[in-house]
Amino acid sequence: MLPSLLALTLLAATTTSHCTRPQLTEAVTSYLTAQTLGDPTDFSSRFDNSTWLGYHENAIKLINLNSSILNTPLPITHNRSLYDTTSCATYTEVIVNSTTTPYVIGTQLRYANHKINKVDSVVTKPGDWLFNITGYAYWVTQENWDTIPEEKRDTRDTIMKAADAYLDLFNNSDVTVPWGTPCVRLEGGLYGDPGPNGTCAVGVPTGVPLTNRRYVIDETVGAVDVLLDFGNSKWPDSHEFRVEGGRLRYVHTMTHCGVPNCGLSLRKFR
Repeated sequence: MLPSLLALTLLAATTTSHCTRPQLTEAVTSYLTAQTLGDPTDFSSRFDNSTWLGYHENAIKLINLNSSILNTPLPITHNRSLYDTTSCATYTEVIVNSTTTPYVIGTQLRYANHKINKVDSVVTKPGDWLFNITGYAYWVTQENWDTIPEEKRDTRDTIMKAADAYLDLFNNSDVTVPWGTPCVRLEGGLYGDPGPNGTCAVGVPTGVPLTNRRYVIDETVGAVDVLLDFGNSKWPDSHEFRVEGGRLRYVHTMTHCGVPNCGLSLRKFR
């Protein structure tokens, strides 16, 4: 009796968590429409109230969406999404290249029962770490995040381990990171060396724990986004990685500080 009950429980859990790429794409489209219009009504109708984990914006849990960035219409100029059909989650990078309302936003959506049960956003704007909307908007268009041929794709485990190695390095200088060559980092708007010998293995601090990591992995584009708490100040942060052949190719970071430039000097911090 117990084995049968366990089997039914596992089957129910599998059925509940199953999702398809078209379903995830449709939900992301609803999210982007809500942000463009400044009206989350249709988007919120997709929430699963029975398993709801909350709307989180810069580590603050908001119950009333009218207090969120979603209530502000934003002219989105660029967006790109990751679709994780294994974990039923998505990540969307949103760029608002505007002279009046510039933003770069990273949003993870999580799903249960074929509905959204958590929204988790890092919202950055002028004053946040190295924020420069002109730089960010330009450089994202210069990169190749195209679909990787199936026979050349890395496994989820490889992609996640590459990201974790990079993040672990901030608190442990002995970690071996699978650096790619070239590897280039886009950080708030500051861009590394895009040339053939560009490296991401510079400017990484020490003694900085990166905790509370939440992953969205999309093997089709070799990418993973990790939302996390940055350092002892626990600044809301997004690190997104493109991994090719097991090695880091691109890194995108955004960090919301709450104080101008995180209270630090304008130097290459990571």
